[in-house]
Amino acid sequence: MNYASLLSGLVQAADRSETSPVLLIPYMWIGDFVRCHTVVRVLKDRWPDRPVDVLTTSLCAPLVDYMPGVRQGIVCDLPRGQLALAQQRALAARFRAQRYGAALVMPRTFKSTLAPWLAGIPQRTGFIGEVRFGLLNDWRRGERALPRMIDRCAALALPAGTELPMDWPEPQLQVPTDHITTWRQARGLDGRPVVALAPGAVGPSKRWSYYPEAAQALTAQGYEVWVIGGPGETPAAEAIVAAAGPKARDLTGKDLRDGILALAAANLVISNDSGLLHVSAAIGQPTIGIFGPTSAWHYAPLNPITAVIETTTEVPCRPCHKPTCKMLHHKCMRDIATGDVTAAAFRALEAAGLPAAQP
Repeated sequence: MNYASLLSGLVQAADRSETSPVLLIPYMWIGDFVRCHTVVRVLKDRWPDRPVDVLTTSLCAPLVDYMPGVRQGIVCDLPRGQLALAQQRALAARFRAQRYGAALVMPRTFKSTLAPWLAGIPQRTGFIGEVRFGLLNDWRRGERALPRMIDRCAALALPAGTELPMDWPEPQLQVPTDHITTWRQARGLDGRPVVALAPGAVGPSKRWSYYPEAAQALTAQGYEVWVIGGPGETPAAEAIVAAAGPKARDLTGKDLRDGILALAAANLVISNDSGLLHVSAAIGQPTIGIFGPTSAWHYAPLNPITAVIETTTEVPCRPCHKPTCKMLHHKCMRDIATGDVTAAAFRALEAAGLPAAQP
């Protein structure tokens, strides 16, 4: 089954004329949030006249501004690890005011379904998860049997039991050129070819060890290097800038919008398996992804990327999909040499018409 054939069948469905708004409750990690834009695209293909809103945290909210097909983001920062019933009721009141006809709940947690239930949204779709039979009224089984996260997310936008395609619509982030120009001018960033590095990731095992050496090799060939990430990546950015010299810039900070615009402005992006890898790929940037403990088949962006870099040595425990290395050797990342990454970067830059130029 391919997506075009699936869509052809959906277009003929009797509910094509439905116009009630749909609420999407995605995962709130940056990469998963981007991945869920595929679900928005499937919903708009099924029901072109149904507005689609997305629940978001303050962190992820800037992404919504660049997602075609999303009417609005509903920003709410519910505390982690707490039921927060008063806040859930307040959120439910906001949902009720929008008169949603359906809610799709990606996370499997009890509390992620509570506000849609309190709001009385007529159709509440999700996998069973944490004993949510009463909170969901369109509950699905078989999540763990689905091979990829994108399949688990997008399946909820289709009727139960639908044969799933392998070629889902790719996530899209559309960043206007004038936004990029204004951002560069405000920061005094010139037109030199730029390689953006994203050294962060959730968990130390997913962080490649040799970004400072790679940055040094790139700046030595005349490229500028920007280090992108949140406040947690600032120490790594400082080490990279110290190694690479004045052509390297620390652009880490609290506002994800800065990161989005920096990625959109760069000529090439090198990233660990992290949220920024998905952001860059969804923008359509030339992107190199470095994978250690995680499987690129399961977790790489649905969008095509320029290169996937993995160790070529035998690491029996890989992929473990763990945020920390239980074996304590970190070989799946340490065995990826600096030259493996920089060679891929120079090939990509050459292909883009930006060959190395000695400063």
